[in-house]
Amino acid sequence: MTYLSIGDFSRATHMSVKTLRHYHRVGLLEPAQVDPATGYRRYTAEQIPTAQVIRRFRDLGMPLDDIEAVLAAPDVTARNERIVAHLRRLEDDLGRTRSSVAALRDLLAPPPADAPANVELRSVPAVRAAAITEVVDAADMAAWFQGALGELYGTVAAQGVSEAGPAGGVFADELYTRHRGEATIFVPCAGAVRPMGRVVPREVPAAELAVITHHGPPADVDRSYGTLAAYVSRHALAVDGPMREYYLTGRRETADAGLWRTEIGWPVFQTAPSPTLTPGPYGSEPRRASALPARSPEPTAGRRSPSPAEEPCSASRAPARGRVI
Repeated sequence: MTYLSIGDFSRATHMSVKTLRHYHRVGLLEPAQVDPATGYRRYTAEQIPTAQVIRRFRDLGMPLDDIEAVLAAPDVTARNERIVAHLRRLEDDLGRTRSSVAALRDLLAPPPADAPANVELRSVPAVRAAAITEVVDAADMAAWFQGALGELYGTVAAQGVSEAGPAGGVFADELYTRHRGEATIFVPCAGAVRPMGRVVPREVPAAELAVITHHGPPADVDRSYGTLAAYVSRHALAVDGPMREYYLTGRRETADAGLWRTEIGWPVFQTAPSPTLTPGPYGSEPRRASALPARSPEPTAGRRSPSPAEEPCSASRAPARGRVI
């Protein structure tokens, strides 16, 4: 049998010697012979088509483990299933890239000078609710959130208790600052709920909040958090306390993520009385924050806008993130 040195095989396949040595180490493309005395690698001409297939798949971004699985597939059907799975991943990556490009272009485009901040001041009354409270890692928030919400809805329905408003969440600062902290998901109820599993009855306390409505999926919710934080620093007196979210429209109502709406609430201390307005969607009395007395633009002590990497409550980024329902 005629052998090719690793240099000749490199020229024949357009693979570098370093790459061929790496493929040998990981078991993807092993030489036909290795000299036990010198360690020199030798290949055969019959290995050239395999090397060409590997190089083509690497050009398409396929991981080495997937290429190995394609080469080891027992038949054409199994081989094509592996290739199709990689194509789907490429399409998903392309979709995420397009979304990122659109978001970056949106960031570069300044908003109109007369664009409203869309922030309201609300006094939210205390409500009776079915709730689940646990200490959660930010990386687990998306899965924990969906599981808790499903358990809440199932328990409330099984006990025949009527829902009294949209579901909400209360999130400790540690979830943002340390990526681990206490989270509560609740469903307001018109009647008493009996404890069952993780679900317990709870009174969600009253709060004074600056509220912004986030439209769409949670991927860019950090922008809404940032807008709210900047507005609070200029126009309201922020206080310590957990953040809140209210899920007005989500996965339960529509599969179209573009129609989802989440209200984000930042704890504040009201410095002016609210006029009498029609109650909000969960019994609150909203008023436009633009009517608040202006404050100096220095950052609010103890508060800051979570970055996409830190945001556990609506992003997904989620690991944040995929939490709008």
